[in-house]
This record gives sequence, structure tokens and C-alpha cells, in this order.
Amino acid sequence: MIRNISVGIDVGTHATRVVVAELVKDKKNPKIIGTGMAESKGLRHGYVVNPAEVSKSVEKAVHEAEKNSGLKIRRAFASIGGISLGSEISSGSTVVTRADGEITMLDIKKAMAEAEEALHLPNKRILESMPIAFKLDGKEVLGGRPEGLHGNKLEVKVLYMTCLEHHFSDLIIAIEEAGVEVLNVIPSPYAASLVALNEKQKIVGCALLNIGAETTSLIAFENNLPIVMHVFSIGSADITNDIALGLRVPLEEAEGIKTGALMRDYPKKKLDQIMEARLSDIFELVDKQLKKINRSGLLPAGITLTGGGSNVSFIEDLSRDFLHLPSKVGLSSFGEAERGKLRDHSWFVAYGLTLVSPSTEQNSNRRNSWLKNLKESFSSLTRQLLP
Repeated sequence: MIRNISVGIDVGTHATRVVVAELVKDKKNPKIIGTGMAESKGLRHGYVVNPAEVSKSVEKAVHEAEKNSGLKIRRAFASIGGISLGSEISSGSTVVTRADGEITMLDIKKAMAEAEEALHLPNKRILESMPIAFKLDGKEVLGGRPEGLHGNKLEVKVLYMTCLEHHFSDLIIAIEEAGVEVLNVIPSPYAASLVALNEKQKIVGCALLNIGAETTSLIAFENNLPIVMHVFSIGSADITNDIALGLRVPLEEAEGIKTGALMRDYPKKKLDQIMEARLSDIFELVDKQLKKINRSGLLPAGITLTGGGSNVSFIEDLSRDFLHLPSKVGLSSFGEAERGKLRDHSWFVAYGLTLVSPSTEQNSNRRNSWLKNLKESFSSLTRQLLP
């Protein structure tokens, strides 16, 4: 019996995590059959600075996942994060080609192609492109499905998820040099949203904020579609540094204080003030981003908080007061993931990657050709970097 296996590799700044899942017929959620984790090395602010060290981290995490699952991992979906990750919106239009004015998929593709041509993103790579709104003869297409309707002019607004080209290349090199073929590269915030948010939240309007070690990522949804994605160069490590300076303690001790692992007698009022100041900086950046898309305080399903920085006891209250939105620390929206270590939201990205179906990949032929050329061009160089 052939098993339908999906593997996700999340190369984070703090840790590299691998989830092996089995897609079971007639079951909505994948069954987790193995996980692996290793300390990440060779990354800075979420992007690769040393491919050889990243490759070693991937190898260790993959080996552990193989041991736990009893399967050999040859292919996987990978996440990408880092401060170069972001989103852009562009618009395109086309005159309907059929004489009877019926909209076909060809018209939709032509309008989207014009939107992509209108982008001016030097050194950037498009990871995903998602049409978020259509207009037909100047009127909005309700439901977002213009195919089969009749009109003269079709307009489309498209959200593009992008990253720097060389950050994308470096990640592919590191993972493939570890012996794993990359099927697709998915933005980390989007992968996490597949686990942390449900469809109802995404329809009415919500946001997911992941406060990682060196970066904080934001992705917001409306009508079940992403409307913005952004990464800020600030994270929970900055909170640790502030505690170390404010209380004059070593970094290791400051990390324990932040997470609550150390239960010593520290001045609680001063500690709370230190953490609140840095978290307020993060929420101010988030609110500015939401204001740019006119959604500040206007997401009915609120904001879900994940990542190491979300473990601060008063973060929900602070977020609620600062952003004027319902706020909560995230739990998996899938029952199975709430058991064992996958209840920890630091695993949401890797688990979310296993929910990505190969059949839904966009531009797969172009991507596979690009990956082949990249591997041929850079594999010899990377081998020189490996010890």
C-alpha cells in the first residue's frame, strides 16, 4: 500500500524543525508520524549567511525525523522567512477576448500577467501570487470568480508574496546540499496561518503575529485571502537583551527570566516595564502596517499571537489595549496538533507546510527548471564551503 507522505522543513533563526505527516484518505488533517529538531546555525534575522552551517542543521533535524518516522526523507516543502520577506499589490486589466464577452481563464491569466509586468521589484523573487479582487466593466465581482461572466473589460488586483532572490537561492542550496529535494518554498507566516487560523477568522478579518527570536512577522486576512504580509527586524531576543541590561544579569539568565524558567526574586514591576516597553515597540510597528491598508482596529476576528515572544504573561492585554483588537495567544486549529510537542506554536510553520498539496503549486514547471539550473550552477561552490 502506497502511503501519501508530506514533509515540512522550517529553517528558523533559533531552530530547524522537520515534520513528517501522512495524508490519510477521508481525514481532514494529516497524521503526524515523526518530527525532528536541531539548533539552527548560519542564519541572521531569518536569512542564510552561511549555507554550509545551515545545511548541517537541516541534516541533523532530518536525521532525527527519519529515525522517529521510520522513513527516508527525500523531498520536502520548505519555509522561508527573514527581513526580506514581504508583500506587494499590483493591478492589471485586459479586454475580454471572446466575441460574446464571456470571461475565460485565458482572460484571467492575461490580466494577472499585466499585473505582474507592472511590478518593479529588482532583486526580488515572487513566491506566491494571489488574486484578491476582480472588477468587470468597473464593477466588483462578488465572490471573486469572474470566469463564465460576461463583459468587456476585466481588472484584477493581485497580492504578491516576495523575498530577495539571493535569500531564496541560499535557502535552496542549503537544503538540497543536505540531500533533500525542495518541492516548493512557502512564506513562513502563510504556512503558520494554515494551522493557527481557521476559515471563519480569515473570512471576517484577522491577523497572525509571530514574535520570533530575531524577527516578527505579520500576515492579515480578509475574505479568506491574505491582504498584507510583512516582517520586522525586531524579536524576542531584543526583550532578552533589554532584561539583561535592565537587571544587569547574564544573557542566559535573562532568557530564563523572560520565559519564566527561573523563579527567582526579581523586581516584578521593573521587569514588566522592561518587557512592556519592547513589546509596545513591536505593536506600534504592527499598527503602522495595518494603518497602511486601512485595517487598524478593524479586524473583527482580532490578532493571534505566536512565537517565543508571545509567552509573556500580560501580552494579550497589552496587545488588546495597543492595537484595539481582540487578542489571544494562538493554539492549533487542528485537534491532532494539540497533542505532544506540536501543541507548541513554534512547530506551526513546519506542520503547516505538510498541508500544502503539490497539486496546488503555482508555476511548477518554471520553478522546477529554475531549481535545476540553480543546483547545477551552485552545487560545486557549496561543496567548497562544506568541511
